[in-house]
Amino acid sequence: MKLFKFILNTVPRPLLIKISLLIRPFLVWWYRGNRYTDPIDGKSYRKFLPYGYENPRDSVLAPGTLSLERHRLLWLYLQHETRFFDKTNNLKVLHFAPEQAFHKRFRRFSHWDYTTTDLNSPLADVSADICHLPFADNSFDLIFCSHVLEHIKDDQKAMAELFRVMKPGGFGFFQVPLDTKREKTFEDDTITTAEQRRKAFGQYDHVRIYGMDYFDRLRKAGFKVEAVSYVSKIGAELANTYRLDQNEYLPVCQKPIQSNTV
Repeated sequence: MKLFKFILNTVPRPLLIKISLLIRPFLVWWYRGNRYTDPIDGKSYRKFLPYGYENPRDSVLAPGTLSLERHRLLWLYLQHETRFFDKTNNLKVLHFAPEQAFHKRFRRFSHWDYTTTDLNSPLADVSADICHLPFADNSFDLIFCSHVLEHIKDDQKAMAELFRVMKPGGFGFFQVPLDTKREKTFEDDTITTAEQRRKAFGQYDHVRIYGMDYFDRLRKAGFKVEAVSYVSKIGAELANTYRLDQNEYLPVCQKPIQSNTV
């Protein structure tokens, strides 16, 4: 656990992505078993890997896809509760900070016009600042933006940009680390160093801890928002098999067909 924590806090994220691509086949072989299952690739393992910058969580990183709890939850929701995987449903899709768990799979969807973007990721098609996106208004049917906004100082500007480039009637999944016991989001602009942020926000490159008012922040940007507790529908037994977070909410956002420009 200490080794994983040290690696996460010292190795730059772009380099981590490249290293993980190389070692993933070994991890699949080493952790093979039948205790936990990753619904993304359908493979089972005797355990998952630990993950976390400050207090690593045990057995949450799937060896094959390198998915975390949030990725597996989103995949299950998309697969069972939406028609986005239906090949008769052509979609223009934007994916921020593309995760390895999804990148190649989404790329293979022939019915998606799929674009990835990020400032630093080696998996991004377009290098862009989320607060100043180089895309036209009303461009995308579907937007993924997972665990990005907690890194952005002006998250309201980022949310406004997400709203601007989404088509009316389009959907977005904007997951963040959410403290469900916290009513109000905690942020402090005087906290600026990596060490201060690690202590205050739990990770060296986070600038806030989102509380349950996160959904209202999205609504302020113009979105219609549903906070979906999908794990409760899946049930405790399957949630454990898939290693899901029992307390996680999935923010399902839609741009109203009739809306004022934000």
